Amino acid sequence: MTARTKAGADGGARAEAVRVLDTDALIDDPGIRIIVCCGSGGVGKTTTAAALGVRAAERGRKVVVLTIDPARRLAQSMGIDSLDNVPRRVKGIDGSGELHAMMLDMKRTFDEIVEAHADGERARAILENPFYQSLSAGFAGTQEYMAMEKLGQLRARDEWDLIVVDTPPSRSALDFLDAPKRLGSFLDGKFIKLLMAPAKMGGRAGMKFLNVGMSMMTGTLGKLLGGQFLRDVQTFVAAMDTMFGGFRTRADATYKLLQAPGTAFLVVATPERDALREAAYFVERLAAEDMPLAGLVLNRVHGSGAARLSAEQALAGAEKLEAENLETDGIVDQAAGKAGLREPADSPTDGHALPESDPSPGTAAVTTEELTAGLLRLHAERMQVVAREQDTRDRFTALHPEVAVTAVAALPGDVHDLSGLRAIGDRLATGSAPDGGA
Repeated sequence: MTARTKAGADGGARAEAVRVLDTDALIDDPGIRIIVCCGSGGVGKTTTAAALGVRAAERGRKVVVLTIDPARRLAQSMGIDSLDNVPRRVKGIDGSGELHAMMLDMKRTFDEIVEAHADGERARAILENPFYQSLSAGFAGTQEYMAMEKLGQLRARDEWDLIVVDTPPSRSALDFLDAPKRLGSFLDGKFIKLLMAPAKMGGRAGMKFLNVGMSMMTGTLGKLLGGQFLRDVQTFVAAMDTMFGGFRTRADATYKLLQAPGTAFLVVATPERDALREAAYFVERLAAEDMPLAGLVLNRVHGSGAARLSAEQALAGAEKLEAENLETDGIVDQAAGKAGLREPADSPTDGHALPESDPSPGTAAVTTEELTAGLLRLHAERMQVVAREQDTRDRFTALHPEVAVTAVAALPGDVHDLSGLRAIGDRLATGSAPDGGA
């Protein structure tokens, strides 16, 4: 990362060191084994993760991109028909590296834990258990738990040089940081202890204890009680005591892995007030959790090749051209009237139709001056957007001057293939600190 002095909005030099994020140095660093892309929804986080994966692979690294974003745009961009819980090789990568992509299947990951930590007969009983099926498919926080588990599995295999993680949109993207704590609270809670008690106590005493405890729960759960339900619960909790203990240990280990020097977090945002407000939240939360932040990727930044012409100058020029054009039209009309070349607006007609080659009454060809004035107004609007984005970015960097930033210029269209991802990768690498251009 480097630092430089940037000019203020008023054109004067501002002695402010702006840290520039060097993404190529990040992905080339063999010590970096995990990159976590986080940010609010709709800021291009999935595309950024995929572009980093493509660029890292084409620069010689063996990469896997893990997405837990429910919108499956990643597969489309990488030419894979569908992503699942198994890394799939991406074709068309240039260079000596490899790129694999996968999408988290939280239920399948949960099943894998059961299969790995229970013998065959017990694993089958758990996987077929209705209580387990409900828990693994829709229990609050399961996705975050399984994201931690899958990341830990990928890192433990030591098969890839680099793992790029695309997190869920919005603030829930950081919920996986809480997975060990939340899992511990769940396992240590009164409800789960109550469920485990019969398995630990066994026999009629356990059944009696369970019945007494369950009777104190809500009426809805009470209606579910019955012989089959109790057997389902007992079958489930019989294996949970040992299995969850191992999972909690692994989740804690993954949490520490995220804090280690080999991990880098990238916060992704767009130069808009709400997105950068969320980015500030991510930055502050990562600092509070002692997570290593590499920097901010500022996506879809607008710029102009004629930035030296300000919005005010462009508007002034447009107004001057329009005024001169109106004045010229007035002089021409007067001269034409005196020469008898143009009928007054209220003169009677002789009933003959105008020739088809003549322009319709009240219309005129667009002059060069009018076209130029229109272009100047479009440029003024563009420069106003640039200035607004710059102001928003300046506010962020003033609050977080320690955060390295790279600005990624907006593409003219959507990204839907490897070529588009390469273009994003190029812009990530050649981007700079926000300075009003792109």
